[in-house]
Amino acid sequence: MKDWYARLTDYFPEKEMKTRRHFEILFHEKQGIYQLEESQDHVLVYFETSECIFIDYILVTQNNRGNGRGGQILDQLKRKGKAIILEVEPVSIIDPDSDKRIRFYEKNHFLKMNSIQYERIHMVTNELNKMDIFCWLPVHRTEQWVYDQMKAIYEGVHAFKAKEMYGRNPQPVSDVLWMRELTYSKA
Repeated sequence: MKDWYARLTDYFPEKEMKTRRHFEILFHEKQGIYQLEESQDHVLVYFETSECIFIDYILVTQNNRGNGRGGQILDQLKRKGKAIILEVEPVSIIDPDSDKRIRFYEKNHFLKMNSIQYERIHMVTNELNKMDIFCWLPVHRTEQWVYDQMKAIYEGVHAFKAKEMYGRNPQPVSDVLWMRELTYSKA
């Protein structure tokens, strides 16, 4: 079996991956908060605060998709009774699995946070990475609350020690995340 990092880099596009060093620093300096769980059939990397769980990466191996393993992993996290937040690539014709991923999260009662915009430039590839924010909530919370959690997550995970690791300052959170006004038409 390949190690967890090789498994993640085989599946996720480079513009979504952290370097191995970035992971190792997060695991070491945020021990017990930034966590890795792996087995033969999955890899899960998440950041847990007193308020929520941020799934940074979740991978169920190809031969275990569609058999309920992903739902079991999410149920295990839901039992902690905290909001669960994650980033998902928008549906794309370039990636046929993108629609399947979104349907999977929706089937597991995750809601898209339509007012939250998230666009980050990758620290290594310089590619623009636009993501949708999805959340599972055990109690009612507003999208503003999720937005506030995402700002802390960006700074505590994605931008954590970025200058030290990548030689440049990360984007300010205000350039990466923002709330947009939603308009509704009268039907």
